[in-house]
Amino acid sequence: MRIIVVGAGAVGSYLAERLSAEPDLEVVVIESDETVASQLQNELDALVVNGNGSSLHTLEEAGARHTDLLIAVTSSDGANVLACHAATELGIPTTIARIEDPDMREGVDRLGVDIIIDPSAAAAKELTELVGAGGVSELIPFANGKLVMVGGLVAPGAPLTRATLDVLRMRTAEWGWVVAAIVRDGRTVVGKGDLRIRAGDYALVMTTKDRIPDASRLIGVRKHDFRRMVIFGATRLAALTADLLERQGFDVVFVDEDAERCRRLSQEHPYALVISGDPTDPEVLADVEMSRSDVVLALTGWDEVNVLGCLTAKALGAGMTIARFNRIPYVKLLSGVGIDAAISSRIMAANAILRYVRQGKVEQVATFSNTDAEAIEIVVDAGSPAVGRAVVDLGLPEGVVIGGISRNETTFVPDGSSVIREGDHIIYFAMPDVIDESSAIFSA
Repeated sequence: MRIIVVGAGAVGSYLAERLSAEPDLEVVVIESDETVASQLQNELDALVVNGNGSSLHTLEEAGARHTDLLIAVTSSDGANVLACHAATELGIPTTIARIEDPDMREGVDRLGVDIIIDPSAAAAKELTELVGAGGVSELIPFANGKLVMVGGLVAPGAPLTRATLDVLRMRTAEWGWVVAAIVRDGRTVVGKGDLRIRAGDYALVMTTKDRIPDASRLIGVRKHDFRRMVIFGATRLAALTADLLERQGFDVVFVDEDAERCRRLSQEHPYALVISGDPTDPEVLADVEMSRSDVVLALTGWDEVNVLGCLTAKALGAGMTIARFNRIPYVKLLSGVGIDAAISSRIMAANAILRYVRQGKVEQVATFSNTDAEAIEIVVDAGSPAVGRAVVDLGLPEGVVIGGISRNETTFVPDGSSVIREGDHIIYFAMPDVIDESSAIFSA
């Protein structure tokens, strides 16, 4: 498959990096800023074209007439729509546009936009789910929310530290959860083998929705009933998240240093307390009177402000801190040092788009900040090699774990004897080099 990515900002550059690592994908990036384009060309195994992504001439130069998919993810909704329109004129069969303004979405299908993504809306939803889970670092739903991937740092003395991965796998069906992977010192170990989990490992556990508290306890996370959300920043993500949290009955406090933005927040959120001040200033945060029942959501547009704000809030007694990051290395570096969870618009965009480049009937793809592995939900085709075979007999490659199956109204974590049926929704966890081979087993 040949893909053109328009825009090499925070979202586009990460997406291009992720896609260009795929052996069966040819990726071209179009970037209008000459300096950014030159830098990206030195970093990526992909062609980078310096030009306007909505220009027919630039698209021709990028090889649009031989391209299968165009993804427009610049910071301008209008530019993204125009790029998709131009791509359609040149015969690119499928287009994806990042459009954050709801007012711009009506009728864009007539302008050549096939699929709309909104990373901020996706991130707001994930933040709300994280808060509801009461303390875990990652929570990714599959199969319409019936199955969930729970992630977090393993605490000292946690139940998971008492057995090897192989021993834990022997009782997955009984317990209703499976360890999909462990990340240790930057290395990912998919949930098989004689590795003994230890404190400080990052664990990814697949379970059913009703067993999220059990999975949290396995990692060593105690559930908290949070009551107040303290949001740093006046970004669109901050406003969207506040909307969702207020609907769930949480009290909301905003902290932002720009007086005009604070005035706007007060008008849009009349029931929220809005404080005009620097969210990294201990004196400003002291007025908030942090407690263990507070969650701090650092959602400004600056990674450094979000880091320092979270660390300050934690020192003042906040129960949980969640930070928004643009730079993925920050997520890996700062995990467990005062920041309990992190979200990234880059990862949100990648998750929304990767499902369209995977083979088979892929319903969802989840990528992670601290591992290259992916969790994939795929529908089993009639006539695929998997139909009628037990999990143990599928011949899955090394580095693959089936974490869950959703079948009609039934959802469960399988063991080796579970038999695959046509139409099953399979959620599996895999390293990048075996994803296509694994998907082929479930596809006709």
